[in-house]
Amino acid sequence: MSTMPPSLRVRRRLLLGPGPSSVHPRVYEALARPLMGHLDPLFLEVMDELQVMLRQVFQTTNRLTLAVSGTGSAGMEAALVNLVEPTDEVLVCVNGVFGGRMCDIVERLGATLRRIDRPWGEVFDPQEITDTLRSHPNTRLVAVVHAETSTGAHQPLAEIGALCHEQDRLFVVDAVTSLAGTELRVDDWHIDACYSGTQKCLSCPPGLAPITFSDRAVERMGERRGKVPSWYLDVSMLRDYWAESQRTYHHTAPISMNYALHEALALVLEEGLSARFERHARNSTALVAGLSALGCRPFAQEGHRLPMLNSIYLPPDVEDAELRRRLLEDHDIEIGGGLGNLAGRIWRIGLMGESCRRTSVLTLLGALEELIGSAAGGAATAAAESVYGEMAAEEIRS
Repeated sequence: MSTMPPSLRVRRRLLLGPGPSSVHPRVYEALARPLMGHLDPLFLEVMDELQVMLRQVFQTTNRLTLAVSGTGSAGMEAALVNLVEPTDEVLVCVNGVFGGRMCDIVERLGATLRRIDRPWGEVFDPQEITDTLRSHPNTRLVAVVHAETSTGAHQPLAEIGALCHEQDRLFVVDAVTSLAGTELRVDDWHIDACYSGTQKCLSCPPGLAPITFSDRAVERMGERRGKVPSWYLDVSMLRDYWAESQRTYHHTAPISMNYALHEALALVLEEGLSARFERHARNSTALVAGLSALGCRPFAQEGHRLPMLNSIYLPPDVEDAELRRRLLEDHDIEIGGGLGNLAGRIWRIGLMGESCRRTSVLTLLGALEELIGSAAGGAATAAAESVYGEMAAEEIRS
């Protein structure tokens, strides 16, 4: 008989919300490996290998690439507290919750905030940013969310990055949801600081924030007139701990989480980035086809919808909270609801990393058909299967 307290008697769920995602058995096994000291030479080798793999996944050669001990929000804060000073002007592009969080951090740092907004679900045209920078020529840094988890909007970055590079503005990108799920080219897109989280498309438990800084960003950090306001997130000290030569003690790293991230990155690279991106796109297409058969409509702007975070309007006559409760209690499936004024109006369905499987799509659609009623008649599952069949046929033809 289990002596575990009821609060810790967890169930295995199919995690199809906005995060965390499901975890591969190899990552669970990595978490159970014996602890070492955070300055043990063997653990330092793990850190060296982590940096190499992170550079590959970020598609960068940046020397300063590491995993911050903290969640994706720590990555956001690390990027901004190290690059923003009170005398700076900062442009933040806001089209959802996480752009708003960046604004909050900028204001807390005492910098001058320049904010532009798009309706939730839409993306920014580079011309909007060009016009704003023309009006505010002293802007030092531009911050954008690549994959807005609150809306499912997919922001193009290449033109914005080129613009920032040409005008010598730092370009900061939130890639918490996009890293390892869709194309992200840090070097090619002139991104100066890019951060993510482990619990989304990397399919690792939450607890680390991969982050990378360009040489230009490092140079700007070296020109700071004052100390970084966060001791814990001061990259000038963190980089000495992650240095590939003599390590300087900074904090006791979460050893087991670094093991887990190491294994998660190995899985990503074994699959290959292109194959992984294609898998996310394929399963998203099938899911949206099935949901359309249930009367759902996509929420985010057409042509700019995330494959790993599918935002859709609820089917007609469906009560949001009750259906998600029944999905969780009767089928052990988690999906996310809307945030802010989208609460009760949209679902946010994650197909991230290990959760992004054909079986996940078909299991969810089958459960929704059962809960919504017999009128669905298997149409959702059939629509998804048809998409998979068409894709398989196209692959054979090509």
